[in-house]
Amino acid sequence: MADDFTFEITQNLGAISEGKGGWNLELNMVSWGGRPAKYDIRSWSPDHQKMGKGLTLTKEELVSLRKTLDTLNIE
Repeated sequence: MADDFTFEITQNLGAISEGKGGWNLELNMVSWGGRPAKYDIRSWSPDHQKMGKGLTLTKEELVSLRKTLDTLNIE
């Protein structure tokens, strides 16, 4: 079960923020279990071997999120 867990960061799209101990909140393209890569937002250790909880989105979900964020008045 857990022994089959695999992931690959196929593209680093950028750091969102830096946290404690060098961990960064990042937007990446990640392939989980050999499946096609999806957009992924989560914190990663400096060596990208450990990760925090995160959010994985399809392209359509990311586009919808962007549209929603564009409507917000953030000051």
